[in-house]
Amino acid sequence: MSHTPHQLAAEFPEDSGLLHQLKLTDAHFARLADNHHELNREIHRIESEVEAASDERFEALKKQRLGLLDELAAIVAKAREAA
Repeated sequence: MSHTPHQLAAEFPEDSGLLHQLKLTDAHFARLADNHHELNREIHRIESEVEAASDERFEALKKQRLGLLDELAAIVAKAREAA
């Protein structure tokens, strides 16, 4: 597992199989998950001081990640109900 915090598998530990299935069968979910992954890695680089960013940029990225996570969580919850 990656050492990058806030990976989807860490956010939804009980749903790893469902996450995998959604990535394979739901193009919208897969796109959101990819966006979350890229954004999360960028935030991690800033937190690790590998990459510089203004406080405003850093906060905007974290808000964007949270918005994506909310969307992903809604899709996961809906898929859980359907299962």
